[in-house]
Amino acid sequence: MTVPPDSRTIALFLDSLAAERAAAANTLAAYGRDLRDASVRLGGRLGAAATGDLAVLFAAWRDLAPASLARRRSALRQYFAFLRAEGIRPDDPTARLASQKTGRPLPRTLSVAELDRLLARLRERLRDSPTPRALRLCALVELLYGSGLRASELVALPRHALRAGVPYVIVCGKGGRERLVPVSEPALEAALAWGAHVPTSSRYLFPARRGQGHMSRVALFQQVRALAAEAGLDSAQVSPHVLRHAFATHMLARGADLRTLQTLLGHADIGTTEIYTHVTTDHLVETVTRRHPLARAARPARGGEPESG
Repeated sequence: MTVPPDSRTIALFLDSLAAERAAAANTLAAYGRDLRDASVRLGGRLGAAATGDLAVLFAAWRDLAPASLARRRSALRQYFAFLRAEGIRPDDPTARLASQKTGRPLPRTLSVAELDRLLARLRERLRDSPTPRALRLCALVELLYGSGLRASELVALPRHALRAGVPYVIVCGKGGRERLVPVSEPALEAALAWGAHVPTSSRYLFPARRGQGHMSRVALFQQVRALAAEAGLDSAQVSPHVLRHAFATHMLARGADLRTLQTLLGHADIGTTEIYTHVTTDHLVETVTRRHPLARAARPARGGEPESG
């Protein structure tokens, strides 16, 4: 197997990520560093590496933080998938590597009961004091949990991003990638109620108090954490990103498939979405019991006998 020099294949791979998947500059820089480091450690033979070579490579990286190790695994997996797709090499040495655990911690999330407490407190505040400030917080939280938006995507929403009767919003995510995100009815109502108080001169739905920009992520973080404390939750465990995680976890627990969830969350790599598969065993068993055709066929018919046919 003759493979071009690593410098060439790495450059081609990064160009492909930038052109075809609009990868963010930070992602391209990180993947480039990871792959070049791998190439150096393998004596410039990364493109021709076998599975055993990659095992040696990860042994050398064993002291890295779990997140860094997961990113390097993702970079290698995508790099070798690119080489195979381009016909540069006929196989993918990461086939086994991809199934190995990265040690990546599970995302912090909230239970449905905890979300109910948070939303109940939110609506109490709105009922007791329907001020613009309360309307804004209601819109922010409903959109975070109801649509799974990133904090950066939420605060940067244009003023007219949401319209009556249109149950979706187009957001610009990482790497400048646009995606269509469904919006729940409560979230849409909350956003429109708040939007009526946004100055017509504002470019954003959630403008900053001072200046021409939008609300900062820090301000959003502080307000979500304060609401959590009011709801009797551990505020240290609640943030805008935790609400996004809760959206994903609860969607998956209710039957959403990973590909749909990947689209909703705007993940470039489904490997990122797979961290949400920490649903309970009871739910998985219950899903198979209810949905698998053989499970249905085995149910007793009326009168206590198995169904025939």
